[in-house]
Amino acid sequence: MRLTLLGTGDARQVPVYGCQCQACQAAHADPGLRRRPCCALVELGDQRWLIDSGLPDLTERFAPHSLSGILQTHYHADHAQGLLHLRWGQGLVIPVHGPADPQGLSDLYKHPGILDFSRPFAAFETRTFGALEVTALPLLHSRPTLGYLLQGGGRRVAYLTDTVGLPDDTTAYLRGGHLDVLILDCSMPPQPQVPRNHNDLNLALRIIDELTPARALLTHVGHALDAWLIEHAGELPDNVSVARDAMVV
Repeated sequence: MRLTLLGTGDARQVPVYGCQCQACQAAHADPGLRRRPCCALVELGDQRWLIDSGLPDLTERFAPHSLSGILQTHYHADHAQGLLHLRWGQGLVIPVHGPADPQGLSDLYKHPGILDFSRPFAAFETRTFGALEVTALPLLHSRPTLGYLLQGGGRRVAYLTDTVGLPDDTTAYLRGGHLDVLILDCSMPPQPQVPRNHNDLNLALRIIDELTPARALLTHVGHALDAWLIEHAGELPDNVSVARDAMVV
């Protein structure tokens, strides 16, 4: 199984427009430190699935018929805005599997074009796509949101963004087997109070301790966390690292 992290930023991305913090200045100077909307590509055998679609240039990145489909975590704009243009393609149908959300994004359901939203996931439902097995995992966010357990090729990988903590049943499900890699929302440095909609580093490390993956990668990273890490990078546990755009797992 090959997982490419196409984007690892939060909704504001890095650098943040107009910000002069240390992390944003560094990202202006070094394009390798920039973060685009959170998005990934999982490949196994003949399967090639996009996880989320917040990148606005999907039609340029992916040739027609090159994707098996899209695993949508939720329909906030920074995770779904690329669908608004992709839908107007011709000559193909792209299945979009995600949570049942009556609102969706803008008028996507009313005018889906080539996108097929007809099969939303139920909680803990498993679907098999060739050699790839995908299980939908409920998360805690401000609208219906799913993470995904990806299994195949002898690997077990969990991709969990956006969330603030985890539901107890999702934690129990993931503790039922070894995790090779956990890719986890961590948008903020340690906060004095429990965050409202995304993990801070305290919550993320607590989840990692509970799930005991062989390797954990932090994603959906905001500029405040990047700035904090400039001073504190050496404080992360040995099995925890911070994801970067274009990283291949």
